[in-house]
Amino acid sequence: MAAPNRYRFLDPRAVARTKNLALTARGVVEGWLSGLHASPYHGFSVEFAEHREYSPGDDPRHLDYRSLARTDRLFVKQYEDETNMRVQILLDCSGSMGYRHSGPMTKLAYAQHIAAVLAYLLTRQQDAVGLSAFDHALRLDIPPGSTPRHFHEMMRRLEQIEPGEPTDIADTLHRMASRLKRRGLIILLSDLYDDREPGRDDADAVIRALHHFRHRRHEVILFHVLDRAEIEFPFDDLTGFTDLETGRRIEVDPAYAADAYRRAFQRFVDRYRRACAEARVDYIQADTSTPHDEFLARYLRSRR
Repeated sequence: MAAPNRYRFLDPRAVARTKNLALTARGVVEGWLSGLHASPYHGFSVEFAEHREYSPGDDPRHLDYRSLARTDRLFVKQYEDETNMRVQILLDCSGSMGYRHSGPMTKLAYAQHIAAVLAYLLTRQQDAVGLSAFDHALRLDIPPGSTPRHFHEMMRRLEQIEPGEPTDIADTLHRMASRLKRRGLIILLSDLYDDREPGRDDADAVIRALHHFRHRRHEVILFHVLDRAEIEFPFDDLTGFTDLETGRRIEVDPAYAADAYRRAFQRFVDRYRRACAEARVDYIQADTSTPHDEFLARYLRSRR
């Protein structure tokens, strides 16, 4: 693995905080390597799949010594019935993710830092990680891989992502759920603002899409990325607000709107929290005012 300081969103402090932690599957996953996770298959496989280069930590029982004698290089045999975890990180890059009030970074930058650290951690575990970014359409779609070269390409492309257009979370998730056949782990990083169609119940549509992944027997982790100002509404004076996705602007007097906003926001969060609990989806609220390395280490320890 390349040095963390090579990459904009891979903070060495976060790598140091999480280096002794693991992100393992709670359910059964399907993969190609001998890894940390429960497999749907039983017994030792004799069906050879392919070779890959040896990485420190690989089980020496699977070294191909004949290949070593021929090439003077270490290769590992991969078998179909042994398993690692296939992970797809889904990153919301819509316009609303560009919001920052007084915190250190935008919601999108915070999500990019989380995505980078998780991708590093999972690749180091020999898991296969992919990265997709979306607004109302897929803007980036890298399938899972586990090599250092693949990781470098993900980090390079991650650094190019900027806040985009209006969101269509539900349709994007449905398309991804239909496409990902082998069960694995889905990590969604989003503020969950999805209002492309006036009058549509957006939360219900997104919740149905999360159920689609669970129906396909994927494990799902949802990081609900929010700015502290969205949670607390700390405004005192007459304030103008501009929708970052549609450009609509309104003037709001906090003396009249603050309490109503906070109640509506809490209903919004509670609705997702309840729906995720019912679907056995991990729901984690990520406040951008909390250092991302501290946030991730706390989550990984609690999950363990």
